[in-house]
Amino acid sequence: MAPPRVLCIHGYRQNGSSFREKTGALRKLLKKQVELVYLSAPHSVQQSGGEETPSKENGSGSGPGGDEDPRGWWFSDVRARSFDARQQCDESLGFDESVDVVREAVKVQGPFDGIMGFSQGAAFVAMLCCLQEQKLEPEFNFRFAILVAGFRSACKEHQKFYSAPLQIPSLHVFGLEDRVIPDDMSKELLPSFQDTQVLTHPGGHFVPAASAHRQTYQDFLKKFQ
Repeated sequence: MAPPRVLCIHGYRQNGSSFREKTGALRKLLKKQVELVYLSAPHSVQQSGGEETPSKENGSGSGPGGDEDPRGWWFSDVRARSFDARQQCDESLGFDESVDVVREAVKVQGPFDGIMGFSQGAAFVAMLCCLQEQKLEPEFNFRFAILVAGFRSACKEHQKFYSAPLQIPSLHVFGLEDRVIPDDMSKELLPSFQDTQVLTHPGGHFVPAASAHRQTYQDFLKKFQ
């Protein structure tokens, strides 16, 4: 029986190939349990500034060995074409085009059993799951979601996505020392889902894949095999 296929949504200032590299340990940890397929956001990001600053951790940044083609799923600052997870805004830029890209990936590369997002990608995944449950995206048929360093969008036009708890089973992963998306921001996303499982780790802004985390990932994924 084929393992579940998961569409992977990178963080701000990353792209599909760099996120694939940064989750190499996760792919190795779960190589028999899951197939991970990586997608790049449609919007190019200017090199300066943004939510995910260069970091030594394996989760983000465009520092040495980092992302040569930084991308994003939407911008909170419409004029500057930049993004900050804490920035309050009335409207965003680029969200609809990103939904189009996911829809096309599902059509061409699907079907997918689940969807996984990191940081801005995890916030995006939560909104995609809402579109699925509201039957606004008939192509979407994700059975589960994994959200790493997720958060609720601070943009007013996105608040509609948090009106009712989502039924899709979800695994929420966040670091207790994350300084980019602090754990309290990730916790604020939990009430948006009914069927939640939580995996915390003592580190910062990255996708954890130590042997200590294997069982939690495996137990969650086992339900969808």
